[in-house]
Amino acid sequence: MTGTGALSIGVAAAVGPELAARLAPAIEAAGFHALWVNDTPGSDALAVLAAAARETESLVLATGVVPVDRRPPAEILDRVSALALPEDRLLLGIGSGGRREGALALVADAAAALRAGSSARVVIGALGPKMRRLGAAASDGLLLSWLTPDVAARQTDAAHEVAADAHVAVYVRTALDADAGPRLEREAAAYASYPAYAANFARLGIEALDTVIRPDQGARIAAYRASADEVVLRAITAGETADDYLRFVDAARAAAAAR
Repeated sequence: MTGTGALSIGVAAAVGPELAARLAPAIEAAGFHALWVNDTPGSDALAVLAAAARETESLVLATGVVPVDRRPPAEILDRVSALALPEDRLLLGIGSGGRREGALALVADAAAALRAGSSARVVIGALGPKMRRLGAAASDGLLLSWLTPDVAARQTDAAHEVAADAHVAVYVRTALDADAGPRLEREAAAYASYPAYAANFARLGIEALDTVIRPDQGARIAAYRASADEVVLRAITAGETADDYLRFVDAARAAAAAR
């Protein structure tokens, strides 16, 4: 693939290890940079990545993100070791989760512990300016989400001013099949209802649906790739089968090639 920022695929940990083991080799063969896995309640992103690791050779394996208010660094490090995750390919994305008071200190301490206990890279999921500055200064970079390309570019530039080598990735909810459009709209509406995201959208003067790629907007991939060091196409599919996700990978590859 050609372009500026690297292009990756994201899924939720709820897809499970078996599906990830089928999907990861296709992602690698298609030339994508990484597989990002959301750590969701009741599912384990690290276990899903371990299954993907066994079926791939060079694909970067990333969490996007593990909330350290419910999964402390010691637990994360224990799981990385127990699952024999390849740390040279591992990127640990972390976030504050539901913590509000003391969130900056919690995340800063977690990033330091993970960097001390592992050779994996660590990035911080961030919405507000203080957390973004922390991520650029105290970890290997940032994971941004729910942004337009223009806003993502500004926040990437700001991070690079803090640390020139900070790696900035932007998560973009993406539906490339018309049947997945309604699900994308429901997901956007859900996030718009969460207080922290609602406040961020209001602060930035954008709507949730301004920050997604809809089935007829494949050309927006190029705009996002120009905005950050890495773009993660968070796959929104009509169903949850392996075939649904494999079709998404093929469609994403075609859309990126058509830029």
